[in-house]
Amino acid sequence: MKVIVTRPRAQAGPLVARLESLGHSVVECPLIEIEPLSDEPIDAAGYDWVIVTSPNGADEVARRARNLPRVAAVGPGTAERLREHGIEPAFVPRVSSQDGLLAEFPRPPGRVLFTAAEHARRRPIDELAADYLPLYRTRLLTPDPPDGDVVVLASGSAARAYAAVGGAAAAVSIGPETSRVARSVGLEVVAEAGTHDLDGLVAAVEAVASRV
Repeated sequence: MKVIVTRPRAQAGPLVARLESLGHSVVECPLIEIEPLSDEPIDAAGYDWVIVTSPNGADEVARRARNLPRVAAVGPGTAERLREHGIEPAFVPRVSSQDGLLAEFPRPPGRVLFTAAEHARRRPIDELAADYLPLYRTRLLTPDPPDGDVVVLASGSAARAYAAVGGAAAAVSIGPETSRVARSVGLEVVAEAGTHDLDGLVAAVEAVASRV
């Protein structure tokens, strides 16, 4: 099966290697570019929690943060990236989304620093009375979409970018929020990862391949 991988080139390697080891033909088509917003250190002293909402955010927290308190990850993919940097998350919700994190987050939350992409959703920030620190912006790229049987989408931004360039392959999504965005821009989601990480994406692609 021909699989289009849309992660930024610097992050795509592990997924590409896993899919190729299973016999799939993989074509890389990066659709987003991550642009850090600052190199200034982040002093988290005085906070009870730092919330990290994506693997890209985990990279930035590891690079810039000092005096980290307890760290919460939005899902297993973000938790895995934090651990790669030597940061053990103290909290990961069972439902891997910002809404899931908000529903399960310990109360009272104390003083919270919410780190995320630029223009993050306000609901979790407001409900936790958190300080919001944007860490990076996501730029959508506009390549010509290659042909493929399925496209792997690991974020809502990738889904929007793929639709914007006229991509038409059936989508394998990393989770419910990405699926929701993909459907909202007219893409067909044929599988969703059961766990919102590398293993889940690979298993979802294999499930599609078994039906072909």
